[in-house]
Amino acid sequence: MTLFGSLGGFFFKKASDHPLGFNVPFITKLGIGGTFYMTGALLNIYLLTLLPYTVVYPITSVTYIWTMILSAYFLHEKITIKKMIGVLLISLGSVLLVL
Repeated sequence: MTLFGSLGGFFFKKASDHPLGFNVPFITKLGIGGTFYMTGALLNIYLLTLLPYTVVYPITSVTYIWTMILSAYFLHEKITIKKMIGVLLISLGSVLLVL
C-alpha cells in the first residue's frame, strides 16, 4: 500500500517535468501515477477491513521512507541528516502507536 502511494507521487512529480496539457509524456506519467496512487488507496481500504484504523493509518508513514528512497535514487535528491532523523522519528512514532 505504502509503496504504491509513493510510486504514485513519484510519477506525479515526473509528470510535472512536462507542460500541463494534452501531450503524451504528461498524460502517460499522470496516468501511471494515478494508477499507482489509486491502487495504494484501494489496498488501504482493503486493509481497513482486516485491521483497526489505529493500526493501518500510522503504518502509512512508511510512505515517507519509500519517498526518500525513490527521490534519492531516481531524482538524485540529497538525503540530509535532518531528513533521515525526521523519517526515523515518524517511523518510531508509528511503531509506538501500533504496539
